[in-house]
Amino acid sequence: MVTQFAFTEARLRASEAPKKRRTYYRDTKLPGLQLCITTAGSRTYYFVHRINGRPTRMRIGRQGDISLDQARKAAMELAGDVSRGHDPQAARRARRQVATVGEMFAYYIEQHARPHKRTWKVDQQQYDRYVKRRWHSRKLDTIRRRDVQALHTKIGAKHGHYAANRLRSLLHSMFTVAIDGGLWQGPNPVAGIKKFREKQRERFLSADELGRFFRSLAVETSEIVRDYLLLLLLTAARRSNLLSMAWRDIDFDRAVWAIPDTKAGTPLTIPLTPEALGVLARRRDAAGDSVWVFPSSKSASGHLQCPEKIWKRVLARAKLTDCRLHDLRRTAASWQALSGSSLQVIGKSLGHKRTATTEIYAKLTLDPIRQSVERATVAMYEAGGVRLLENKASNDE
Repeated sequence: MVTQFAFTEARLRASEAPKKRRTYYRDTKLPGLQLCITTAGSRTYYFVHRINGRPTRMRIGRQGDISLDQARKAAMELAGDVSRGHDPQAARRARRQVATVGEMFAYYIEQHARPHKRTWKVDQQQYDRYVKRRWHSRKLDTIRRRDVQALHTKIGAKHGHYAANRLRSLLHSMFTVAIDGGLWQGPNPVAGIKKFREKQRERFLSADELGRFFRSLAVETSEIVRDYLLLLLLTAARRSNLLSMAWRDIDFDRAVWAIPDTKAGTPLTIPLTPEALGVLARRRDAAGDSVWVFPSSKSASGHLQCPEKIWKRVLARAKLTDCRLHDLRRTAASWQALSGSSLQVIGKSLGHKRTATTEIYAKLTLDPIRQSVERATVAMYEAGGVRLLENKASNDE
């Protein structure tokens, strides 16, 4: 049985909890609004109406969490939906079935990133860093363009334009994959968000900075990271390729490192200078029977992961600012240019794809690339105050 009276806050608070079964009270001022009180004292507002001939009860909220005025307003909105022929209960069920941002990202990783991108772990890192804490549990239909714009602006101000633009690209791809796969039927809220203008980074180590860098490396206590950083400079390799460097890919007799798969999607052969071979000889003694040049028992991959903390320590000792790990690759390329190498040779040493059609027929042997890398190595060592002969002798020991 339902008791009826004109709801007031005072009258509702005075209503006692029933002893045997829950009790319903109906508001005579607004048909459809009811208050349910359980034996435990829980008090909940409901909207009750016949929808498509069926009596339907829809929860509005707990008394105390919302006021009586708020409950009446919500009930009026639901009554309006019903009068227009809508089924708010069905809409709520559909709303509950909308995927969350976390579910969309999981779908994106499994259906797109893992099968098609070698850098899918970078996507995971970006999501974990910038999105997970903010949006992981949010329904996709709550993400508006203004939300994306606000996040893009915030990341740009705090972490830089490059990071913000990469995140924008990831979010756009996530929604595109979700739409194509039928996980999301709405629009892509990232569409129309303009990227920040990026200034091309030109940072590389000068002669004076190379000296400070080499001196800082010389006193680094982590031998494996010291060798890793030195090989980044001597090979101009990408960080991920060097971290996963395997002994099976190194030919000491021919002095080459064959990278089976690169960012460009093609294998790459890197000539190894005597200095690089010296570092590898030292690593071979330290690595034992590991298949990796930089083994690690602490990582799931079995090899070293990006040593950001030690890198910052090296930079602090060397008093180097605004310097990233990728700048070592740029430094190696820049010193090749300073040593007189052509852009074609430098591009080949870095594994860049050719862009001009005519360059498809421009074949380069490894000799000019090796010569370019060796000239740059000599120049960098001399600029940094490192004597090549002493370095080789120490490596051979």
